[in-house]
Amino acid sequence: MAVYTDVSAEALEVFLTRYPLGRALSFKGIAEGVENSNFLLETEAGRFILTLYERRVKADDLPFFLALMAWLADHGFPSAAPVADRDGALLGELEGRPAAIAAFLPGLSVKTPTRGQCQEAGFGLAWLHDAAEGFPGRRANALGQTSWAPLFAPLADAAEALAPGLARTVARDLSEIEAGWPDGLPEGIVHADYFPDNVFFVDGRFAGAIDFYFAARDMRAYDLAVALNAWAFSPSGAFDPARARALLAGYQSRRPLSPAEREALPVLSRGAAMRFFLTRLNDWGSTPPGSLVRPKDPLEYVRKLDAHRAGLGLERLVGLERLGG
Repeated sequence: MAVYTDVSAEALEVFLTRYPLGRALSFKGIAEGVENSNFLLETEAGRFILTLYERRVKADDLPFFLALMAWLADHGFPSAAPVADRDGALLGELEGRPAAIAAFLPGLSVKTPTRGQCQEAGFGLAWLHDAAEGFPGRRANALGQTSWAPLFAPLADAAEALAPGLARTVARDLSEIEAGWPDGLPEGIVHADYFPDNVFFVDGRFAGAIDFYFAARDMRAYDLAVALNAWAFSPSGAFDPARARALLAGYQSRRPLSPAEREALPVLSRGAAMRFFLTRLNDWGSTPPGSLVRPKDPLEYVRKLDAHRAGLGLERLVGLERLGG
């Protein structure tokens, strides 16, 4: 979440006339994240999140995202359900941007998750995968493995400026990831951005997930690999096997991995680290001046790539989970 586009009181008042929510009582921007402009909105009907869609989010993809959020809510998964206007539309326009309102989802995110929270998060991810089964929408992962080399090509100089020799290392990583990338693994709807700031807890238990604006159809084990990178490393970039084991245990308590998924998890995790390094590197020098936004440091994922390159022992961890240990 972030704020790139300001919303005037007058524009908000006109926008809200389309919705059965009453008058706005309070309205403030949310600074976290890097993708869209987000606001906490309180009206006579309750608390909501208002989102103005910016940057990488394509307008043509918005019906997919909003329909998925509605589907998940309708199928019992705790996500922020979008609010329809008086004509039944989930998407409108505000300040020249596509805009939508979603229900406020209670709970708190965490910055440094405990093992117990990692286990709950793993369970929540498997629950999401189950709840999305049968969703009719189709969207390819625009930031999947085939996009990474083209994304890196214009960023090689930026990588070299970040750390001498990094461009050559990343190019080699990309080649090795491509060579080892699996196919034929179970697919479904994936969140693709399952980070701690997108997961809520209440009393230590999984309470829901937000920000589905990278969701797509892809390998479910890749979604788990994204989560491992996000949840199983310390702030210094060191891999934490105990948190990884907890995340895997939580996930497999609801959806056990197949042998092929277990075997592929190391390269999927290395690839997931590459994806977030590249998009962070792209964002690092392109955040608009004056925007209420905090671009995320690409060096965090340089350290994670270093760890993947050195080997994390994921094969052993996944094997232990398969045996229940």
